[in-house]
Amino acid sequence: MSISVREAQREFAADVAYLNTATYGLPPRAAHEAALAAERGRAAGLMTAHAADAAVTRSREAFARLIGLPASRVACGPQVSYFVGLVAASLPDGARVLVAEGDFTSLLFPFLARPGLDVRAVPLEEIVDRIDARTDVVAVSVVQSADGRIVPMDDLARAARAHGARVLLDATQAIGWLPVPGDRADWLVCGGYKWLLGPRGTAFLAGSEEALADLPPIGAGWYGGADIWDSIYGTPLRLSADARRFDLSPAWASWIGQAPALELLESVGVPAIHAHDVALARRFQAALGLPPGDSAIVSLPVPDGTAERLRDAGVIASVRAGRLRCAFHLTTTEDDVDRASALLAPVLAGTDGGTVPTA
Repeated sequence: MSISVREAQREFAADVAYLNTATYGLPPRAAHEAALAAERGRAAGLMTAHAADAAVTRSREAFARLIGLPASRVACGPQVSYFVGLVAASLPDGARVLVAEGDFTSLLFPFLARPGLDVRAVPLEEIVDRIDARTDVVAVSVVQSADGRIVPMDDLARAARAHGARVLLDATQAIGWLPVPGDRADWLVCGGYKWLLGPRGTAFLAGSEEALADLPPIGAGWYGGADIWDSIYGTPLRLSADARRFDLSPAWASWIGQAPALELLESVGVPAIHAHDVALARRFQAALGLPPGDSAIVSLPVPDGTAERLRDAGVIASVRAGRLRCAFHLTTTEDDVDRASALLAPVLAGTDGGTVPTA
């Protein structure tokens, strides 16, 4: 069933102007209640692991639909860095990995921690042009966590194919508001607790059949078994033949809360959410005299203590890389934007007694 953005907004209960989805997403009521019910069931001794299995399956299938890939090419785990680590572990000594300067470290550290790799960091604006015949993997976030800059996915994919390099996209700050076709990458990873509105403890890996086949299942456990509940004891190794072989045992309540959140996003549709989020970001930029952008994240310089002053006034944002980061999502309304911009306008104009640093 398809619903509008306005109808979906009735599913959220926050009583603040929430501009912080880039840190964590607010749960829809159904997702929140499902996670709480799971914990109440656990406390009462009535919870069953099979309920979590069903939630993992629903989440896998919903995520696959969001990126346009079959569910058989989607793995579920707890953290992005685990999946990035599988890619790092699959590369031969001497492989060159091209990354963006200042990218999120869950994407960078697994490569930097793997001995023998040649990791090259370049400015995001240059990453497409810096791909050459010596590049084995390009690993980059679709949307930069610190400031919302968006990588040109099509240009990146074309350049990588032209030089025989593989692409790893971290879509944690993208999927849920920005259309991200899964076929733009050899591997794609995404955390579920931000724009996908899930609890912490959910993440996804997707990819092409060929690229997934090259990953070593070094975290293999019972939940990656061909038949999960027939894989809990003894030899021989009997992993799933599809991407489920990379699954890790789920944090039960997290996945029970993730599935309804993904299904709500699906019911609204990413194109509608994208239009809503970017329109709000531009409304915010216009109110503050900033140029319009194409991202749902807006980063701007403010005096120290501004985020705390906003919080005291009921506006929630965060500071990243020394700048105020405001994120606009399905949970945000025009009233939220107007409330935040009215508080920030005198700060940026320097009329509140503070000193605005130079950008």
